[in-house]
Amino acid sequence: MINPRIGVCSWSLRPARPPELVSALRRVGIRSVQLALGPVILEPAVWGAAIGELRREGIEIVSGMMAMSGEDYSSLESIARTAGVRLDDTWPANRAHAEAVASLAADEGLDLVTFHGGFIPEDRADPERAKLLERLRTVADIFASHQLRLGFETGQETAQTLVEALDDLDRPNIGVNFDPANMILYGKGDPIEALRLLGPHVVQVHVKDAVPTTTPGTWGTEVPVGDGAVDWQAFFEVALTIDPPVNFIIEREAGADPSTDIPKARDLIQTYVGSSPSHTPPS
Repeated sequence: MINPRIGVCSWSLRPARPPELVSALRRVGIRSVQLALGPVILEPAVWGAAIGELRREGIEIVSGMMAMSGEDYSSLESIARTAGVRLDDTWPANRAHAEAVASLAADEGLDLVTFHGGFIPEDRADPERAKLLERLRTVADIFASHQLRLGFETGQETAQTLVEALDDLDRPNIGVNFDPANMILYGKGDPIEALRLLGPHVVQVHVKDAVPTTTPGTWGTEVPVGDGAVDWQAFFEVALTIDPPVNFIIEREAGADPSTDIPKARDLIQTYVGSSPSHTPPS
């Protein structure tokens, strides 16, 4: 039996078409996926039937992912300026996209969608913070109108800033998609302490690893799970106390060979989340 609490991000497998995603999932021995929903909406000729195809192959879609347009990941400065819903020029399109994603997720029975909301300023008096929070409330309300949960990805602000933002947003359908590597990549604090603080809000975990930068003002470096700075034993000691229990979704955005790195992460998770087998031989 495959452990249902272990999944993988569809984009980590880099498929060009749904059959490639199915084949890649078989190769890495995982049958649960967080699916990028943008291609399903924006590339209907290729991805429009993906959800049905995956389900017919016995793949469980445990959550969706929503990407925002206009983001520039070329530097820390550029992503701070453009991430999530901060850009004025792309806000109307991103709001419309959020409505389309929420409608799709509701129609397909996906109750959780995660995304990067954007860098939330620490200063509560910063006018950019007020603008960003108002837009995030709008997105949350769009999803709430479909009885859906929304998960904010961690890492672009400290855990304390995110907790304060969640309090200020005051939307019960908002939770946290916790990514320990992002805390390291962005230099936003110790991931274990961050998980302790954010634990009551966590709705999903991304399993990813990284080492911190040695050059201030630049990102750290993503590495295979187990090769980085995350103390996984301490991490799972906290993560497994989250109630209700969450899924652990492997994300691998760097590296040349995800088919090697993802099974390594799968096996590490399995040592902590239970005794049922985590995978089956490729078919």
